[in-house]
Amino acid sequence: MPTFDAWDIVKVPFPYTDRPVRQRRPALIVKSGDISLTDTLVWVLMITSADNRSGAGDVKITDLRCAGLPSPSLVRTTKIATIETRDVESLGYLPEVDRAEVARHIHGYLAEVVVHA
Repeated sequence: MPTFDAWDIVKVPFPYTDRPVRQRRPALIVKSGDISLTDTLVWVLMITSADNRSGAGDVKITDLRCAGLPSPSLVRTTKIATIETRDVESLGYLPEVDRAEVARHIHGYLAEVVVHA
């Protein structure tokens, strides 16, 4: 069984919220292991083309080579999914300089959940 780490960029069948299909697309792993009893799940954030309209919480990927991506892209921190590791294909990793901004958005969202619970 393959293993993955936080900050890995992968290709996954990402689910859509507005239609009943999944499309294989790049995503950023933000949590792996210890999610399920069998460690077969990862939490991922959607990665989209920088040509798409950007939204709140989007983070530009500054080094496409290490990310394993062919064109300018954004991490869409507002779109998260749980994916089984058997469906994950490695592409690269998020550059260190981009990680703090992604983490800041995720921590902010989770803090809001905790505060409003």
